[in-house]
Amino acid sequence: MQKPILVVMAAGMGSRYGGLKQMDPVGKNGEIIMDFSIFDALHAGFSKVIFIIKEELYADFREVVGDRVSKYIPVEYAFQKLTDLPAGYTVPEGRVKPWGTGHAVLAARAQIDAPFTVINADDYYGAEAFQKISAFLQTAQPDSKSHWAMVGYHLKNTLSENGHVARGICVEQDGVLDTVVERTHIERRPEGIAYTEDDGTTWNALPEDATVSMNFWGFTPEFIDDLQRGFEAFLQNDMPKNPLKAEYFLPFVVNDCIRMGKADVRVLKSADKWFGVTYKEDKPVVMQALADMMQAGKYTDPLWQ
Repeated sequence: MQKPILVVMAAGMGSRYGGLKQMDPVGKNGEIIMDFSIFDALHAGFSKVIFIIKEELYADFREVVGDRVSKYIPVEYAFQKLTDLPAGYTVPEGRVKPWGTGHAVLAARAQIDAPFTVINADDYYGAEAFQKISAFLQTAQPDSKSHWAMVGYHLKNTLSENGHVARGICVEQDGVLDTVVERTHIERRPEGIAYTEDDGTTWNALPEDATVSMNFWGFTPEFIDDLQRGFEAFLQNDMPKNPLKAEYFLPFVVNDCIRMGKADVRVLKSADKWFGVTYKEDKPVVMQALADMMQAGKYTDPLWQ
């Protein structure tokens, strides 16, 4: 059994939040959200953490995050670069937007040599999620197909009171993922949770206990090959339709592998409440929740001792 690797996607800027939210303290002792994820991963048996960041942020990121947590768990860095493309492809003129979460994970391809978990830097997932995904990955072995997993959350536990959110709604059968359907505008309304696809002209109801993906995935190493093949197909077929903004998302690759019969994905459920700072107004809620968990003894105070 190999101990899994934690891959943290931290290259994105929070456009709605207005800054590099991944480095914004939310803990009572100055901890950031990533601290809690790394702490939970460490206690769940992960072997190392790879931070995917923009190269120009390396010095600041290492000072604020990496040097501190490297005292407790081995740390590596991977840089997501717009120019990191397969041979024969170039960046479209005027393109500044990153290529998406699938491309972000490819930035760490040379460093991934064991089962691994991918998470967002700015999401709090809870200890249960890391325990479940670690237990799964330590026994996952590909046979006639790959066996992966994701941690799913109840939709009601992932909303912001301060604006709409984007979520991947999971369609599953008997605990196995069938597909992830991206809904980019979900909010709690007087009549219940709903999404819109036409800027609010019409709304479609969603059940509160719908399972959603928060980009908490568990993969075996061969997923990197699927990512690389999928990225070339994306550049060939999808990017030309929207060269400045098209993105290559992890769930798209997962969905394709499921449809082709190359993989199955176990949906591991977490009853924990997800926390994240999508909007500046979310920060006090997150800070209070984490302080309450420390007070209740779920985390040490301070976190790193």
